[in-house]
Amino acid sequence: MKILVTDPLAPQGLEVLQHAPGFEVEERIGLKPEEIKKILGDYHAWVIRSGTKVTADVLETARNLKVIGRAGIGVDNVDVEAASRKGIVVMNTPGGNNVTTAEHTISLMLALARHIPQAAASLKKGEWKRNKFVGVELCNKTLGIIGLGNVGRIVAERALGLRMKVLAHDPYVPPENAARLGVEMVNLEEIYEKSDFVTVHVPLTSETRGLINRDAIAKMKQGVRIINCARGGIVDEKDLEEALRAGKVAGAALDVFVDEPPPADHPLIKMEQVVTTPHLGASTDEAQLNVAIAVAEQIIDYLTRGVIRYAVNVPAVSAELLSALRPYLTLGEKLGSLQVQMFARLPQEIYIEYSGVVTQYDVAPLTLAVLKGLLSPAMESSVNYVNAPVVARERGIKVVESKSSRATDFASSITVRGKSRDKEIEIEGAIFGNNNPRIVKINNFYLEAVPEGHIIILHNRDTPGVVGTIGTLLGEKGINIAGLELGREKVGGMAIALVHVDEPVPKETLAALRKLPNIITVDLVKL
Repeated sequence: MKILVTDPLAPQGLEVLQHAPGFEVEERIGLKPEEIKKILGDYHAWVIRSGTKVTADVLETARNLKVIGRAGIGVDNVDVEAASRKGIVVMNTPGGNNVTTAEHTISLMLALARHIPQAAASLKKGEWKRNKFVGVELCNKTLGIIGLGNVGRIVAERALGLRMKVLAHDPYVPPENAARLGVEMVNLEEIYEKSDFVTVHVPLTSETRGLINRDAIAKMKQGVRIINCARGGIVDEKDLEEALRAGKVAGAALDVFVDEPPPADHPLIKMEQVVTTPHLGASTDEAQLNVAIAVAEQIIDYLTRGVIRYAVNVPAVSAELLSALRPYLTLGEKLGSLQVQMFARLPQEIYIEYSGVVTQYDVAPLTLAVLKGLLSPAMESSVNYVNAPVVARERGIKVVESKSSRATDFASSITVRGKSRDKEIEIEGAIFGNNNPRIVKINNFYLEAVPEGHIIILHNRDTPGVVGTIGTLLGEKGINIAGLELGREKVGGMAIALVHVDEPVPKETLAALRKLPNIITVDLVKL
């Protein structure tokens, strides 16, 4: 079997692949997409890091590809859905970079506080300007952490060791978990108002894109310092530049950018009060060694013994069971994702009920799929089928799984009911034909919706003209409607509309929809 490596991998990882009998390893660094398309059909495994973009277009030529191994955590450079459609397993190496990324955050914070890069550059030019580089202490300062996941927790522990006061915002982490760390959980407004330093450790999603923008910065302290070692785009680069020039933000430390590498004339790179590094969060000898060996061993185990570890799109099951369960795995993950996005936080309890033909199988992998879908929007590092139950336990989520013999309208269905203190949402899904997942019920509303893409979910009063006003407003805003599903409890009662759109909807447009007559709630989800 042939293995293609298109990003630099630690030599020890390459040796693991090269010494395994029956494999031919080719290292082809820096290939362009068109070049990859010409050769990819010959390979059975593909090892990448963040430098290679695995698109649906590229994967069209992958006629023999069985597995993609990402040496690292994030798989946002991989079209996982396209890989899943072609039956390609996508694996990552979770945990290998957590400490390294957290330590880089602390390093940048210290460098930012004491102007270390600028002072070093000045001294190397033969200058001795001590007064120019007067810094600030971290002791007794307040650090605001947005996202208290794996990396955020380590940053908090290190910051507490520096005698900083640590505030955190993460709607997916129970306050008691933060309290055990010695961290105070607060809302975003308090993070902005009270923090001397603000650091982000969340995934890049439609909700977090531009999270630190002009409005957020306006609420922050005069002279605040901002750090981003998570993903480019979470901090709005143009708004940050304006705030730095105005003196509202005293300094920033950036390891990530919207475009990587950024253009040489990028204004933030040129600004003296900004510390920048070229996406080094995971770049230590230890981290590179860990992820290189891990991804090599995972790929060999899968190709030789069919053992799946740390896959982000399939659980560890036999090939035969995977073939039967694949459409239900997709459905389960979509149901979980829809639950958490409609809740806008993690529910405290999840009840999963399986009905019909699907109950003949071991449904444990399907429960993992639901949990993966539920947790993925909340985590800054990819949740997979291995760690999903552990992460759910850490978040204090009660999970109940059951098989039902009750008659339903479908040959097989999965119902996911989420509960919190003040909210309950029930969503049912079914498979149409051989491989077509559908949402068939949301609470008391029956419908038939394709769980894919950007969807606006509206609850409204069932009165004439509502759908027309929705379409008119979206048309005026230049947003194309790709599909529409409707459901209602009874004539003149409450109704639901799922509006599929081609691209993310701006927050201003969602706010305008909420102001329309007879509209009760408006949510945007991405499935």
